[in-house]
Amino acid sequence: MEGVIVVDKPTGITSFDVIRELRKILKERRIGHTGTLDPLATGILVICVGRATKLAQDIEGYEKEYIAELELGYKTDTYDIEGKVVARSDKKITENELLEVLEQFKGKISQLPPMYSAIKVDGKRLYELAREGKEIERKARDVEIKKLELLEFNGDKAKILCQVSKGTYIRSLIYDIGEVLGTFATMVSLRRTKVGNESLERAFTLEKIAELNEQKESFLIPVEQYFDYEKVEIDDNKSLVLFKNGQNCKVVSKNGRYRVYNQGIFIGLGEIKNNYLKGYKYF
Repeated sequence: MEGVIVVDKPTGITSFDVIRELRKILKERRIGHTGTLDPLATGILVICVGRATKLAQDIEGYEKEYIAELELGYKTDTYDIEGKVVARSDKKITENELLEVLEQFKGKISQLPPMYSAIKVDGKRLYELAREGKEIERKARDVEIKKLELLEFNGDKAKILCQVSKGTYIRSLIYDIGEVLGTFATMVSLRRTKVGNESLERAFTLEKIAELNEQKESFLIPVEQYFDYEKVEIDDNKSLVLFKNGQNCKVVSKNGRYRVYNQGIFIGLGEIKNNYLKGYKYF
């Protein structure tokens, strides 16, 4: 079994819990996700199965879109509603003030990851250190906020749409928004609605996947269909050998990434530069 599954993750479980459940359902060990979702969060989790696990790093780099709900007036140690409240503020914020601050966060920004995150420092996860009551210095990350729109606001709670680059923490974004507003802001809910071109329209719940698997119906996206790259065919044996050995082979075409075929059979992904093709994923 190999391919890509778009899962609609429920709240209350970790991304690895999703993998653990899929291993039981599919009887397949080679399963990996392409970007962690917190237990609180729901929505798209792109899963790679079998040899498709080679693609995890490619998919992980895609832009992501979220709908997040935040509440003003308090902050927690985890930056979300599941944490311990550590401070409160009575300051009232107007919609115009919120809109002005959201505008400030659009574009390329430097973001400090939260202590309650899966980032490793000296071999230990930050959330493990946080649970021990430790707070250590973290390196700020350069991320990009492509879109940041206010969907709803009632004076205390707001719903925002965020389109962001890889590595962006929405919890930290909301925390920082609260700081600039001169109050506190905490994430109440989070739903990932897009990963690259994937939307919730092609996502399955774990229950639906189990049902479709039992009925022998399809829920896997073949690797060659997942990437919206043009096709390129390698015809001669010399070029085929060079491609499979990770060397450049002559292919006259425009620069870019391609799905590579030999005699109509999908054999990998490659990149053409100056009429030379080099593979970077092989199947």
